[in-house]
Amino acid sequence: MSGLEKALFNLKFTEKQLTRQAAKAKQEAAKDEAKLEKAMKQGNQDIAKVYAQNVIRKQNEHLNLLRLASRIDGVASRISMVMDKFESQFEDLDVATSYYENATTSANAINTPQEDVDRLLGKVADKVGVELDQELNAATPARGIQQPTEVEEEGLGERLRALRN
Repeated sequence: MSGLEKALFNLKFTEKQLTRQAAKAKQEAAKDEAKLEKAMKQGNQDIAKVYAQNVIRKQNEHLNLLRLASRIDGVASRISMVMDKFESQFEDLDVATSYYENATTSANAINTPQEDVDRLLGKVADKVGVELDQELNAATPARGIQQPTEVEEEGLGERLRALRN
């Protein structure tokens, strides 16, 4: 697991913890509100005032925790989206690299003159004492570079436009 994936996991975990804490604060506010009602029925105004302050504080805590959880969830979503986009671009780069490697390999094979290859084979065969078959000279030369089809060309053009945007 990479560092970015760990950070994303930690963000999601933190968001869940904050959501749980917000729910707990809401429950505590409800409990304190019940205690507030009980204190008011008994005529304890000072105690009722303390419970009322606790209820307000817990309600504010609930809202603040939910806001923070929402912000963290938004950050995690953006990071996840960026990671997906990076992965897609990396795959496109792999495809392009593979295409260029194949093209340069084919070009290198074509650029080597056949008569030079035959001459070197003849020298080495004379040195070693082996006779070359006449078929070796009549062998088919290497194929040329295959030009991409129109469909492939359009697909590559679309990918290039998408990468530029």
